[in-house]
Amino acid sequence: MRAPSNAALLVLASLCLDRPFCFAQAQQNPIKDPAVKAKYQAACPPYEHYARFPHRPYSNGPMELPYQRPSPHCRTFESDLVEQIIRDMNASLIDRDLARIFENAFPNTLDTTVRWHVDGTEKQDKKAQHLFRPSSDGAWEGAQSFIVTGDINAEWLRDSTNQLAQYQPLAKKDKSIENLILGAINTQAEYVIESPYCNAFQPPLPSKLHPSDNGQGDSVHPAYEPGLVFECKYELDSLAHFLALGNQFYKHTGSTAFLTPRWYLALDSLIRVLDEQSRPTFNAKTGVFERQSYRFQRQTNTGTETLNLGGQGNPLNYGTGLVRSAFRPSDDATTLGFFIPANAMMAVELKRAAEVLSAAGTKPKLAADLKARGETIEKGVWEHGVVMHKKWGAVFAFEVDGYGSSIIMDDANVPSLLALPYLGFLTANERTYQNTRAMLLSKEGNPYFLKGSAFKGIGGPHIGLQNAWPMSLLIQAMTSDDAEEIKGLLKAVKEASPLGLVHESVNVDRVRDYTRSWFAWANSVFAQTILDVAERKPEVLFGPGAKPYVVGA
Repeated sequence: MRAPSNAALLVLASLCLDRPFCFAQAQQNPIKDPAVKAKYQAACPPYEHYARFPHRPYSNGPMELPYQRPSPHCRTFESDLVEQIIRDMNASLIDRDLARIFENAFPNTLDTTVRWHVDGTEKQDKKAQHLFRPSSDGAWEGAQSFIVTGDINAEWLRDSTNQLAQYQPLAKKDKSIENLILGAINTQAEYVIESPYCNAFQPPLPSKLHPSDNGQGDSVHPAYEPGLVFECKYELDSLAHFLALGNQFYKHTGSTAFLTPRWYLALDSLIRVLDEQSRPTFNAKTGVFERQSYRFQRQTNTGTETLNLGGQGNPLNYGTGLVRSAFRPSDDATTLGFFIPANAMMAVELKRAAEVLSAAGTKPKLAADLKARGETIEKGVWEHGVVMHKKWGAVFAFEVDGYGSSIIMDDANVPSLLALPYLGFLTANERTYQNTRAMLLSKEGNPYFLKGSAFKGIGGPHIGLQNAWPMSLLIQAMTSDDAEEIKGLLKAVKEASPLGLVHESVNVDRVRDYTRSWFAWANSVFAQTILDVAERKPEVLFGPGAKPYVVGA
């Protein structure tokens, strides 16, 4: 959102002069007329500024947490069902501060990040057709949704999928949510068709929103159009998240409406990347060096922001069944290109997509191919991604190269090793995972398990050596069956959220020293965690004898 002009502020004042009456009306009757709402939103403060300061009313818990939702006139999307769930949780959660964070966090994506959405009934802007490529028949048709991650006016495939995850169970009961998610799938498909190696994208051309400059002079092959792409770091998990968005939609709605010709074209682009990034650095038969199909270099003094060896990255062996990822979900460069969490996630989502296509019954050969690809990658994870540790035994490595080298660590961003059960790769009680979990949640075993006087958790090189990410504690809670452990983790996240929102990271010695007051992905994961615990361990949130609260039931 841009800062309001004086003219816009005058418009807002003229629309409603009686402030108490206006506020009451806004709570009960948010503006529905798009033209009128646009006038209000022109005067709304940028949320990245708004979220930095506490707002009344405060919670009646010990922390007195602020209410951080924007005015109803300033919200970017509305759902009656979301509001009902907030009321349900407010009425049931014992911890009033947790209730306030949920009230702020659960709707945060809808309130603040839906920068453009059309429901598919609008007429195409024929004047813009010349901007599309000749092969783009059907481009941008149907529902479309542009979801930004927060304080950057760009959409990350990974972030947007996770930002919508807590709403997926609502889609069957709320047609507006269903259409929003369907639009997000369609929009992501256009991005993957255009630039399947890229991770973050500009506003869609039909939205008529202005693109942003990321301020970097990157040298990337294959080249991309900067008017369409915000950043082009190839992250295997971004493509896995594209599949996940559709897979989750099918799981909760049973709908295959997203299986359009454009989605299949995006799938073709994805498969081409998997084939190209499964190739070794040296030809398996001749030993001759073969240049990577994707190369990335950035002028920077931060090693994790670029790839070495002329943008190639370190050598990778053949015959592993694994797929290279140049960058991690933190947007940091991989050291050894076979990034195990992303490979695990891709294996899961390929097999799930195969099930969706099988259920649709239209492309059995393609479904069989996806299933086989998923099984090959899964086998590679188990054969090459599991290493022996002298203390913890068989554990998953974070990255490997197929030559025998491995990196032992974890990063807070998802996919991660800690998140393997959350991703659906295995069950939380599987022995190798339990060994890995014990290692990752110890300072001795994980260099990025950070512990200070005020907070502890997994961080990563993206922020530094003093900041842990609350997201890692939330993933830990969703992969735990221990009620006391879950209670402790929620308490720690709560105490690290003095603004009533979940931050990207916090200093382990001073929780008020944080990065990003507004990070929609982190707030979405918090909402997912509360809803997960409400279903699996309701007594943790609602007291002894409480019944499970199941969203979408």
